[in-house]
Amino acid sequence: MTTDDVIRVVLVDDEHLLRSALATLLPSDGTIEIVAEAADGAAAVAATLRSTPDVVVIDLEMPTMDGLEAVTRIKQQIPGQPVLMLTRHARPGVLRRALELGVRGFLSKNAEPEEIAAVIREISAGGRWIGRDVLELSVVDDSPLTDRERDVLHAAYGGHSVKEIARRLHLAPGTVRNYLSSAMQKTGSSTRYHAAHVAAERGWL
Repeated sequence: MTTDDVIRVVLVDDEHLLRSALATLLPSDGTIEIVAEAADGAAAVAATLRSTPDVVVIDLEMPTMDGLEAVTRIKQQIPGQPVLMLTRHARPGVLRRALELGVRGFLSKNAEPEEIAAVIREISAGGRWIGRDVLELSVVDDSPLTDRERDVLHAAYGGHSVKEIARRLHLAPGTVRNYLSSAMQKTGSSTRYHAAHVAAERGWL
C-alpha cells in the first residue's frame, strides 16, 4: 500500500477517552491516518482547513460550537469536504439538516471502530452511509418541540444571545423570545440555557 492509498482523517470529539480510542484503533489496519484531532467545533474548522483531509469524522454534540455549525463553516470553505458525523441522538430534524449540509455519513457513537473505519473508506470513495440504528431512531419523534423551537434552543445551546439567535435565524427578537418561552414551558425550565440542555439531554435537538 502506498501513501496515496491511505485515507487522511481529521478526528473531532470533545470526549477525550473516545477520541483517543478511535485515534488508536482506526489506523490499525494501515488504511487510515489520523492527521489531526480536535476537541471542539472551532478547532475542527481550523484543523480541517489546515490539513485538508480526505474525511472529517466529527461528533454532533459538542459545547460552544456543535458538529452541524462546524460542518457549515467547513463547507463554506471546502464545499466538497467529505464528512462522517457521529451521534448518540438522531432526531429527524438533525439528520435532515446534516444531509442538507452534504454530510455523507451518519453513525451512532456506539458503532464499533471496525464499522466506523469501513464507513470512512466508503465515504472516501464517494459513497454515502446512514447507520441502521441512527435511521431507526430518526423516525421516532416524541419531542413536544416545534421545528422553530428546536432551532432557537439549538442556537441557545451554543451560548448565543437572543439578538444573535434572531440574526442567525432571520427572525425578530420578539419572535425568538416567544419561541424560547414556549420551549421553556415544555421543558419545565426557568432559563433558555437550561431548556436547551434539557432538550439536548432528551435527544430533542
